[in-house]
Amino acid sequence: MRFNRTIVIAMSALEAALAVAIGLAIPLIPLTLMWVTRLDSGLGWDVYWRASSDIWLLGHGVDILVKLDPALSTALGVPGTDAPFFVSLAPLAFALITVLLGVRLGRRAVEAGTAYIGPAAGIMTFFGLAILIVLSADHPAVSPSLAQSVVLPGLVFAIGVVIGARGEIGRSGGRAEQIQLALTKWLTGLPQGFRAVVSMSIAGGGIATAALVAVAGITLSVALVGNFATIVSLYEGLQGGVAGSMAITAIELLYMPVFVVWVAAWFVGPGFAIGTGSSVTPMGSSLGPVPSIPIFGALPPAQLAFGFICLVVPVAVGFLAGYAVRGRTLVAYKFAEGRQARLMRAVTPLGIAVCGGVLLGGLAWLASGSIGPGRLVDVGPNLWIVAGVFAAELLVASALGMAAPRPSRRSR
Repeated sequence: MRFNRTIVIAMSALEAALAVAIGLAIPLIPLTLMWVTRLDSGLGWDVYWRASSDIWLLGHGVDILVKLDPALSTALGVPGTDAPFFVSLAPLAFALITVLLGVRLGRRAVEAGTAYIGPAAGIMTFFGLAILIVLSADHPAVSPSLAQSVVLPGLVFAIGVVIGARGEIGRSGGRAEQIQLALTKWLTGLPQGFRAVVSMSIAGGGIATAALVAVAGITLSVALVGNFATIVSLYEGLQGGVAGSMAITAIELLYMPVFVVWVAAWFVGPGFAIGTGSSVTPMGSSLGPVPSIPIFGALPPAQLAFGFICLVVPVAVGFLAGYAVRGRTLVAYKFAEGRQARLMRAVTPLGIAVCGGVLLGGLAWLASGSIGPGRLVDVGPNLWIVAGVFAAELLVASALGMAAPRPSRRSR
């Protein structure tokens, strides 16, 4: 069913505006409640609006430059606060929500019969609103990067729109479908062995990374429940009241994807840092002063008994990935000559290792950054170390998984 172009453009723009509103409402609602309960503080609602805007922009990868007042810096007594510093660790839940809303808009716009105008209208609206938000949030003390604000939020939304529109555009006829058919024809023209290795490498790396992240998410949930008393005591120490605790909890929830990646890096071995010179690994933790953020109450102890056993997890997911793609390799080997089959057996684990390392390394890059001055400029996992170690673990484990015999029918 096709709709009038004007209606589609208006609906796409409205849906993009709704996506922005949903993202802003997540921090703005609890912060507004905090403002209502603290009217005697003398702070206007505009302060809480700017804070919400800064959090939303930060969640889309925008760096925030903080310049504290000299008197406040002296009162805090924290080293490094006398100089400007950046906050760059992004609450990735914002980007995830924006991508999902973009997927929805892209799919609906193409289904309405406008393969390009609808998505373009939504993307342009999102870009425009992001610019208005950064202009309203700018302040001498806390200022988001204007250049990043103009590009990154809209780019995140555009990625979602393209993902949502891609499948429908390919079936809509015209030049888009011709391009897709030409690409498919080119891919099918490549050597079968090469296509098999690439597809199995991507599938194996994706399986291993997804399994590791899933285990990390479950482990984080268990750690939060097991350290509930410590976390509650940290909330009480902050003395933020009900509204303040709600705001802190909302921000922590938005950072949950980041914390899950931290746990995944911890399982791999290198772990993560909370400040320059610190480390949290299965073999032990070395931490200096840590911010009194409640969720940090779930950090493992300095010496974790039998922590090295946790290193079995990345090996297990690598074995699982190799075993999972083994059936596809057997089919590919049937159409390959002896030498080519041996080469495929040797190269596929390497491909799985590279793909898994790139995926987890990308997540580690997204989950690292700065949260304050001084030591706190270095927070999160190290991209290169995590990617390299995980790739090495996958190389060995996936090779073992691919070599493992399948159970015979009799044993079943």
